[in-house]
Amino acid sequence: MIIDCYDIETEPIISLKDFYGEQKHIVDVCLIIFSQEIHTHLLRTYECEEIAHFTACNGNIPIYKMNYKGADIAFYLTAIGSALASCLCYEANWLIGATKFIMFGSCGSLDREKTEGKFILPTESFRGEGCSYYFAKPADYIEIKNSHKLAAMFDQMGVPYVLGKVWTTDSMIRETVGLVAKRKAEGCIAVEMEVAGVQSVCNFYNLELYDFLEAGDVLASSGYEVEGLHGANHNLGKLYIALEIALQV
Repeated sequence: MIIDCYDIETEPIISLKDFYGEQKHIVDVCLIIFSQEIHTHLLRTYECEEIAHFTACNGNIPIYKMNYKGADIAFYLTAIGSALASCLCYEANWLIGATKFIMFGSCGSLDREKTEGKFILPTESFRGEGCSYYFAKPADYIEIKNSHKLAAMFDQMGVPYVLGKVWTTDSMIRETVGLVAKRKAEGCIAVEMEVAGVQSVCNFYNLELYDFLEAGDVLASSGYEVEGLHGANHNLGKLYIALEIALQV
């Protein structure tokens, strides 16, 4: 089986020190942003300073620092998908010293009645991707550790939410009828593309992840509904929820 080919016990040959030098310590809290519109809003609304950048042959990605209500908070526009989002999270830890990451993206609802009008706080995620197996022992699900801490913050802010299992996949447009039925039968209420991998990396390197989602599209037995996806992707409201969380973690 492919899961027998992973190794989380022995040391890696390559280190981020080989690419970036010694680890830096600049900011403790960092936002992981998926929306270009939200990213642009921050740059236009706040005084932002570029403090580091991820390097790659297809282009660099800057990491910025801003001040919100007296607190320095870093942020960057992440790549989509478990492997890339997970890699950038650990690289951000190395480049700026952040140990607390707030990730907020969109997802597809598997249960409209439970998710409509509410943010989703994942409690577990089905590991339907590959990255997490490089950082955690094989298992169907990974616990999303800070979901109940996050729920307490949402209660304090008076923001509606639902706790529940989600499904992480790294294969676009392969949410088949059979797979959707299996995940729904196990209690999954949403499908997304990053959290299982990012949580596994955070566990491995002793980092903290606070993740919440907004459902946009709906994967229903009657068909696919995409109308709410743009709004869920670029909702500025969830940015300010994330910033308030950043003040509390």
